Amino acid sequence: MKIDREALADFLRRSRERVRPQDAGLPVGPRRRTPGLRREEVAQLAGMSADYYIRLEQARGPQPSPEMLAALARALRLSDDERDHLHLLAGRRPPAARTSGDHVGPGLLHLMDRLPDTPVQVLGDLGDVLAQNPMAEALLGGVCTVSEHGRNVAWRWFADPAQRVAYPAEEHEYYSRLHVADLRAAVGRRAGDPAATRLVERLKGTGEEFTALWDLHEVSVRRASRMRVLHPLIGPVELDCQVLLAPEGDQRVVLYTPPVGSDTAERLALLKVVGTGQFTAAG
Repeated sequence: MKIDREALADFLRRSRERVRPQDAGLPVGPRRRTPGLRREEVAQLAGMSADYYIRLEQARGPQPSPEMLAALARALRLSDDERDHLHLLAGRRPPAARTSGDHVGPGLLHLMDRLPDTPVQVLGDLGDVLAQNPMAEALLGGVCTVSEHGRNVAWRWFADPAQRVAYPAEEHEYYSRLHVADLRAAVGRRAGDPAATRLVERLKGTGEEFTALWDLHEVSVRRASRMRVLHPLIGPVELDCQVLLAPEGDQRVVLYTPPVGSDTAERLALLKVVGTGQFTAAG
């Protein structure tokens, strides 16, 4: 990543002008003509020399360190989005964002309730099924939460061969690579997160398949795909998987919708009637 000195200088200046002195704990004073903070005040709040900060605003300074950028973000009272933008302009990787964890917000739960005819799941970025509506459970089976990784789709795929029965055998390799590449992307974003590290180590213990695919270092965030499910009650079902990311980025809503021109809608309507009583399969 390269520093964009002109854009960085402009962003710093405009951010400085938006901060009121009183919000930063500074006296307003009778002779203040500069809107917002003075350059020297930003430098003081960030713990750097005034000359260093002035050169940044003049687009002739050095590339700031991550620590210096964090200090500037605090001094300028930047939001998380603004902080990340500051890092990118400076040619630095933004710090890891706060995650939603296992909590599913009421907005996403409301969305699932409003789609009673469509299978919907909420997944964490590591592949944990956090919530699903009755149609998703009827289509893909219940979610086991007995063990730490029992509800994780990658763990279930590699640790329990019975979970693959619901998918055509000729597509198993495709799904294996899909799970691993998506997990690799999430682990990279989390940068040393203990939960991610623990999951990968456990998956390596499931056998050679996961380890070999992990060593390929393929990276691909799952956004949209087509899948086939071999359902014991309604037969083979073809589905389009649409993935919507929550703003925090560590949760995603997966909608399983009928492809245009298929009979999937009729089969899902039948599934809604017969319910979940006779089917257990992989999520």
